[in-house]
Amino acid sequence: MSASIPRVVELTGPFTRFAGRLLVGLGHEVVLVEPPGGDPDRLEDPDAFVHWHAGKRSVTLDPADRGGLRRLLEGADVLLDGTPEGAEGADGLDHLVHVRVTPFGLVGPRSDWQGTDLVVAALGGMLAQVGDPDGPPLRLPENQAEQLAGVNAAIAALLGLRARRRGTGQLVDVSAQACVAAALEAGTLAYLHEDRVPPRPGRVHPLVPHGLFRAADGHLGGGLGGSPRMWDALLAWLCEEGAEADLAEPRWQDPVERKTHQEHVFKVVQDFVGAWPKAEFAERAQARKLPWAAVDLPCELPDNPQLAARDFFTRVDGRTDLGFPFAFPEGHRRTALTVARPGADQALLDEARPVRPAEGAAPAARPALDGVRVLDLTWVLAGPYCTKVLADHGADVIKVESAGRPDPTRFAPFMHLSRGPHTDPNTNGYFNEVNRNKRSVALDTRTEDGVAVLRELIARCDVLVENFSATVLTRMGLGYDTLREINPGLVYVSMSGMGHTGPRAGWVSYADTVSASSGLTGLTGWGPDDVVGVIYGHGDIVAGLQAALATVAALEHRAETGRGQHIDLSQLEAIAAHMGTSLLTAARSLAGNTHPRWSPQGVYRCLGADRWLAVSVRSDEEWTSLCRVLERPDLAERLPTADDRRRESDLVDDALGAWARTLSADLAAELLQAAGIPAGAVQDGRELVEHDPQLRARGFYVRAEHPVAGAFLHEGVPIRLTGTPGSVRGPAPVLGADTDAVLREVAGLSPERLGELREAGVLR
Repeated sequence: MSASIPRVVELTGPFTRFAGRLLVGLGHEVVLVEPPGGDPDRLEDPDAFVHWHAGKRSVTLDPADRGGLRRLLEGADVLLDGTPEGAEGADGLDHLVHVRVTPFGLVGPRSDWQGTDLVVAALGGMLAQVGDPDGPPLRLPENQAEQLAGVNAAIAALLGLRARRRGTGQLVDVSAQACVAAALEAGTLAYLHEDRVPPRPGRVHPLVPHGLFRAADGHLGGGLGGSPRMWDALLAWLCEEGAEADLAEPRWQDPVERKTHQEHVFKVVQDFVGAWPKAEFAERAQARKLPWAAVDLPCELPDNPQLAARDFFTRVDGRTDLGFPFAFPEGHRRTALTVARPGADQALLDEARPVRPAEGAAPAARPALDGVRVLDLTWVLAGPYCTKVLADHGADVIKVESAGRPDPTRFAPFMHLSRGPHTDPNTNGYFNEVNRNKRSVALDTRTEDGVAVLRELIARCDVLVENFSATVLTRMGLGYDTLREINPGLVYVSMSGMGHTGPRAGWVSYADTVSASSGLTGLTGWGPDDVVGVIYGHGDIVAGLQAALATVAALEHRAETGRGQHIDLSQLEAIAAHMGTSLLTAARSLAGNTHPRWSPQGVYRCLGADRWLAVSVRSDEEWTSLCRVLERPDLAERLPTADDRRRESDLVDDALGAWARTLSADLAAELLQAAGIPAGAVQDGRELVEHDPQLRARGFYVRAEHPVAGAFLHEGVPIRLTGTPGSVRGPAPVLGADTDAVLREVAGLSPERLGELREAGVLR
């Protein structure tokens, strides 16, 4: 292996294994450290081992062999550390980027709490956003909390490597809980900006008119769309089929009226949709540019023509598995991997591998992406979330927008989270959260002069990010070949729903339709006939995080090679890559809050209105401890194994439920955690902000003053680089506040030229 290819040593754990997999996809050399005989998952859960660890090299070490680990780390660039106690062999290695990933972070009163995917999802706020309003909170399948921690850890590793180019390695503290709390779309924002805690939405999106609909042979994700054109096109289709009921009446042209009486509108649409096979309806809707998608299961993904055409899938020792979230580098995609036998790479322990020397301490106040300039042509959530991550870590992000074509979240009445009027483009809490730390240029890119100014900005930026549909920039005369002529070193990240190539490149997509196509929605529920789905923007946030990872990886690639590249990120591929082992284990996929091997695992009602406790029991020893807390030693004797407990699940759930019902969720969690059992209260936005002692101790919510909206709390930065920290440096920009400054300083326009452009209406 070349010394220029980073070597990552992985001490694996549930919250780090996805990070290692992602770094394999980026072409890094990832060395998995296993105990003698191999990782237990090789025997206990071989499908999981294949998915998470294919493509990694293997070294076996006795946990007591600190000298062997030390030798391995001396030749490594990154230590991806998922151990509860932290590796002891990393001390004094100044070149090393040591990424610690733990359920709750390294500091704070709950830093030693036990955490599983379910418990972290509960304490991080995710569970409160999924499920029916009058039923229990529902876990997203395939360990989405773990995977949010994993992609953040991968970003952290690359940020650490980039910072090391001008300094030393450092310790990075990644809290899985904070990663989840930063990925809730409007879950906490509704409380911060409207003093409101939304109920679990069931099958209907809490903000926009979309939801889950039943088809003749399954389900569909979709709705009324986000523009007058989409409503008109849907209504025209209903009228053509004689299915419009009363929706052709003039009153329904008012979006406020449609939102107020959404239940009636959705019933009419459901009556129409329910007669169609899901795939046929989606095809016909997309032919009309309407955002609908069939709800597919993971076993149906290989038949998706878009994923197949873009070579998304990976072959692992003769089996088909999910691929990586984007092709890298320069359009290369890893489509074949092997699983190393335990200890196949023991020779690495004695290899003298040169590493990049430390160049001296970097200034503490200089974040990892300081000096990187990003041109942000994104809007709504997926794209702005990507550029928010970049801005949080020091990039100069220039958001290009205009009053004529603003980011919809500045004005959209149902996404305008604010205590004041919903007509001011500068007071929207949704917009202001994901656009903090950025600058705003008001530029009308529908004009020839506007595009000319945009070209000047492109020439002087390191990165361009956009999440338009696939042909928008090409129609503006700014396809990638042209972008490369303007700026040969440009990192161009496109984030369309389906990608720029393939038979469905032109499909219209929202977060819920992408989740439907990826398999995530179909596995979210209590069984095949009780699908609830993921309704909020989890898919957008996943795409944003993966685009941020791609951006930092491309900047590192450019630093090594001098070449820019186009990252053609498909939001569908990004979320499909978060579907874990579901393709390998489709026949064994389980629904609800249960776990395939642990028992019990579930969510139990506690004292108070809509108060719940999440509990995971990972071993027979933890079960015995739980029975001791419940004062039910008879259950420990009667049901000693997980198989026993699954067979008697009603008895187990009744005992645990009866105990939890007499306690507050917080007290129940504390009692179980004191006994070493993973447990946590299901927290909503208010509880995260007001009551969570761990997030408070970590300073997660950060107050910043906006010049129009006033002071409010922002969701913080879940990745803590000790030497080059990110932060909320300032609020989101007022529309066009930085136009003159940016165009003078960056594009080099004279005051006279600025005046001419303003007079012509190009700057507004």
